[in-house]
Amino acid sequence: MGIMNIKTYINTIRYYLKTEETEESSILVLADNPDDTETFISPFTGIQFALIPAGEFEMGSPLEEKDRSDFESPVHKVKINNSFYLGKSAVTQKQWKKIMGNNHSYCKGEDHPVEMISWNEAQEFIIKLNEMEGTDKYRLPSEAEWEYACRADTQTRCFFGEDESILDEYVWHAGNSGDKTHVIGCKKPNPWGLYDINGNVWEWVQDNWHDNYNGAPSDGSAWEDDSSPDRVSRGCSWLCETGLCRSAGRFKRKTESRLANLGFRLLREL
Repeated sequence: MGIMNIKTYINTIRYYLKTEETEESSILVLADNPDDTETFISPFTGIQFALIPAGEFEMGSPLEEKDRSDFESPVHKVKINNSFYLGKSAVTQKQWKKIMGNNHSYCKGEDHPVEMISWNEAQEFIIKLNEMEGTDKYRLPSEAEWEYACRADTQTRCFFGEDESILDEYVWHAGNSGDKTHVIGCKKPNPWGLYDINGNVWEWVQDNWHDNYNGAPSDGSAWEDDSSPDRVSRGCSWLCETGLCRSAGRFKRKTESRLANLGFRLLREL
């Protein structure tokens, strides 16, 4: 092997070691801060939650928004009356295993988001976590609560604005993921401290699927009825094209769906 080839080899190894170190240590970004009164940490799993303030917003996408869908119409005002805690990231494989004792994820890694989880299995996790911590405060967010927290007091196409050229700074998507999930906390959070909210894995929410927002609740509660057996996922994933990585984006799922790009993020009521 020539000198230049040896140098190239060494630099390549250094690059991958640096990448691995950066990614594996990115979980430290979420390290608990005892002085941070706006963070709640689950005593049993270590899941960290950011405080989301009460407020109101315009839910859905306007007709002029690029890459929008009619599923995101009509735009309507929603008022979130009560503050709540939302997971700073999707539930990880380590956190899932601590409650459920198994890990069927496709992209293995303790600090990667758990995936291959159906909506019903997410509910099972929540029931067990509530029992273990002697509470009833953990649940999936409603679709409105999820979008409100994702937008973080913005009304642009993405919480960071309209400039797709900086998407890589915030989102794991098809263009930069390398066809896999990644350790939580590698990308920049949204203004309210939520990581991977528009990528890495899609996230289950509580609501039944509806083809549009006609008749949707205006108080931020989950829209549950018998109109459809399907549920909603939000947030996009490592498989998504950039046009899907938007605050208003939503997708229809069978409750029994288990996919390598589908996980969940927990809400904890105050």
